[in-house]
Amino acid sequence: MAGEDGRGPVVVGVDGSDASRMAVRWAARRAARQALELQVVYAYGLVARYFATEAPVPPSVIETLLNEAQTIVDTAADEAAAVAPGLTVSAQAVDEPPVPALTHRSRDAVLVVLGASGLGGFTGMLAGSTAVAVAAHAHSPVVVVRCGSGRTEPPSTGPVVVGMDCSSLSERAVGWAFEEAQQRGAPLVAVHAWADVEDESVLRRARLFFTNSPEEEDVRARFDAQLSAWQAKYPDVEVERVLVRDRPRRQLLDRSERAQLVVVGSRGRGGFTGLLLGSTSQALIHHAGCPVMVVRPPKGGED
Repeated sequence: MAGEDGRGPVVVGVDGSDASRMAVRWAARRAARQALELQVVYAYGLVARYFATEAPVPPSVIETLLNEAQTIVDTAADEAAAVAPGLTVSAQAVDEPPVPALTHRSRDAVLVVLGASGLGGFTGMLAGSTAVAVAAHAHSPVVVVRCGSGRTEPPSTGPVVVGMDCSSLSERAVGWAFEEAQQRGAPLVAVHAWADVEDESVLRRARLFFTNSPEEEDVRARFDAQLSAWQAKYPDVEVERVLVRDRPRRQLLDRSERAQLVVVGSRGRGGFTGLLLGSTSQALIHHAGCPVMVVRPPKGGED
């Protein structure tokens, strides 16, 4: 759960885009709440981008690119310091491709934070490939900072929402969600939506068949047991329990419009072993109305 790997840094990936600057501000506030170091990383991947062909790259071009890279991380570090005075900030511009660079640094990080889209991305577009790939491979939780339509900054009010399915990975997500809710002084909405089917007529029949059934009672008992253990650890967190026969992504996407953070496991109970990102976590990364935390399995382990 939060802090289980010690007091590592919060790592934020930047590229000079508006989305990455928003991620820097979010990450700075998050690091400041626990007095953690913020590491600003720009992985520009010069070798991969320009040395893959036989054509030589003029030294003046390389120098310009390196200067731009340093300017990007220095500007991001200054913005972080302005948002959270007193925060310890380090800035690194590294000649590595972004995904392996950030995945490697996630080994020692508390969190990795990314903007929803990279340089050149359109407002409202689906999440960029870097955000999706890092969320799929990182060792730490990854936060993709989204703010929803009609906003210029991510919401700072509203509940923390966590998606549950009573799996071991869901257990990790619930622990992180309680910690995030406590840090923010926010209520927690725990959602267990347990009918991931697309056909509306099938979904309606499932609701009728399973309402007040032994299966529903069994799901409710496991849901309550998982939450009760965490409530005992975080007694000051106000919890709303939502058990509903519906698609998880529909419930969580809808609630993301009124939340300040949504927390999910990287894949659900129904995911195949080795599956990196489930459909629900992908849908949230692409479409949520607030930042999304994707919690990965423990190092060296799977669900």
